[in-house]
Amino acid sequence: MCGLTLGPVRHESSLLNVIDVEATCWDGQPPPGSVSEIIEIGLTVVDVSARRRVSRHRVLVRPVRSSVSDFCTELTGLTQAEVARGVTFAEACRILAEEHGAGQRCWASWGEYDRRQFARQSQADGVAYPFGYPTERTHTNAKAVFTTAYGLRKKPAMSQALQIAGLPLEGRHHRGEDDAWNIAALVLDLLDRGAWPVTATAV
Repeated sequence: MCGLTLGPVRHESSLLNVIDVEATCWDGQPPPGSVSEIIEIGLTVVDVSARRRVSRHRVLVRPVRSSVSDFCTELTGLTQAEVARGVTFAEACRILAEEHGAGQRCWASWGEYDRRQFARQSQADGVAYPFGYPTERTHTNAKAVFTTAYGLRKKPAMSQALQIAGLPLEGRHHRGEDDAWNIAALVLDLLDRGAWPVTATAV
């Protein structure tokens, strides 16, 4: 897990990227030759020191080894025509690294899927993994932290966690930008409970 530094002023070390990805998916096995690829990256920046969400971002990514199925559109609301106008995966990783400090900031996602999907696709596409190596170095599994903090026996889905924490589901579930925003709310809840992995050192 990635510890964060707390301090009285906004500082790069107090910023956390909360990320949720959507990927091509099917109701069953993928068509021959198709693989699951990231089609949307949702990112919410949390200022840990200020205990607030400071910005939200969305990057659409153009798949090259798959296409958006009707099942995927029903789940995410994304269409093939929409993601076809997106950037390449390499460009998306550049945006994360250069515009959102992905190589320096800690980041979190709900579970391990997002980290693993980035690692798989980075290797498959020959693109530098944007968050640095080893892949676990700066990543925190917010689902695991939440499960421990609330004393749960099973790891909850994000929508279940919001209900448990008494928080609203804002926007559309399975839309990366909205999911990242909601996960960030859960991170703030965990911070308020003193359950988020934090190095409490003054900046």
